[in-house]
Amino acid sequence: MNKPLNPPANALEAFWMPFTPNRRFKADPRFVERAEGMFYYTPDGRPVLDATSGLWCVNAGHNRPRIVEAIQKQAAELDYATSFNMGHPKAFEFASRLANILPGDLDHVFFCNSGSEAADTALKIALAYHRARGKGGKTRLIGRERGYHGVGFGGISVGGIVANRKYFGGLLGGVDHLPHTHDLARNAFSRGQPEHGADLADNLERIVALHDASTIAAVIVEPLAGSTGVLVPPKGYLERLRAICDRHDILLIFDEVITGFGRLGASFASELFGVQPDLITLAKGLTNAAVPAGAVGASARIYDTLMDGADAPIELFHGYTYSAHPLACAAGLATLDTYRDEGLFERAGQLSPLWEEAAHSLKGARHVIDIRNLGLVAGIELESRPGAVGERGQEIFKAAFDSGLMIRVGGDIVALSPPLIIEETQLDQIFSQLRNLLSTID
Repeated sequence: MNKPLNPPANALEAFWMPFTPNRRFKADPRFVERAEGMFYYTPDGRPVLDATSGLWCVNAGHNRPRIVEAIQKQAAELDYATSFNMGHPKAFEFASRLANILPGDLDHVFFCNSGSEAADTALKIALAYHRARGKGGKTRLIGRERGYHGVGFGGISVGGIVANRKYFGGLLGGVDHLPHTHDLARNAFSRGQPEHGADLADNLERIVALHDASTIAAVIVEPLAGSTGVLVPPKGYLERLRAICDRHDILLIFDEVITGFGRLGASFASELFGVQPDLITLAKGLTNAAVPAGAVGASARIYDTLMDGADAPIELFHGYTYSAHPLACAAGLATLDTYRDEGLFERAGQLSPLWEEAAHSLKGARHVIDIRNLGLVAGIELESRPGAVGERGQEIFKAAFDSGLMIRVGGDIVALSPPLIIEETQLDQIFSQLRNLLSTID
């Protein structure tokens, strides 16, 4: 039976779509019906090359048989089990496998269901850690301008994307922000880490002087900021943040929801940069997005302090109904097997130089004012139209989809992050197609 390209108009109204201009979409909807490998397929069978890994998350490509079979088998064996005062074997196996590839002494894993929950969980662990060691006055949390840590109240409080913050009142108190690292004047068209901006980390010293270190619990940053437009850390920046946190007894949290699982050509960004966080947040590539899941990796020091210093039988009064859901654990284990057996993290590293060359081939293309890249990530910043910020981005997004290419835009920044299975010919196709499309956009 041939399915209609679009459902009847009244079928669209019930779904309130996230981060979407609902009225605009429902007036001119775009649908995908299935996916495989590097491609989505529309209801009429038209392939759309996925240059964004879904939403930074399908790192191993779509509909991988090993992952699908693991989910199917798990659903038939154990569909659900609580992690409150009970356990199931795959939860402990998944945590152990994950801890084994996490950097440094991040040996303990707390499971949740999304990057947003992971961010809020990490912030709560940081507060609980200081309380357990007798420093309950350390409650202030430091984020960064243009940072994104999900949409929970904790995450948007420490986050620094204005539109995520302005609609929802006062948010959490006791929060401050570092300046962002984007410096178009000095760093435009940098290849990899930009040269200028390590000194921006020194603003943490200013914040410490303002509030006193005795009140500051943690700093949370994305090693590479993705959702705000691919902001690559300047050389030496993360190292300075780590040193300042150590100097003032402040925990450093890396949000690696996007940068984890091979995205930058290493297992995690902290491994690539050689900077060890105290807590790390994970999601997206954790299960190849086949089942929603998130996690927080914690250092042995933090875990042991909470185990030894708790003033109640429950050492951390926190958790979720679906923490370590059996299907998520099965999907996660199969995903880790896929990454390992296909060498996808190493593959991303090998492709990174080709990706960089292809991305920077757009220098001089119409409307392009900056290109940023690291690993298999690229941000193509377009000049905004006067009085119409984001409109050019929306147009290029729609034109790309209509021509068989899935991209992501934030404002007028095109963000690209393909599955790690991408072939060289597909890599070239993405940027040649973008160049052609940019020439058609006013």
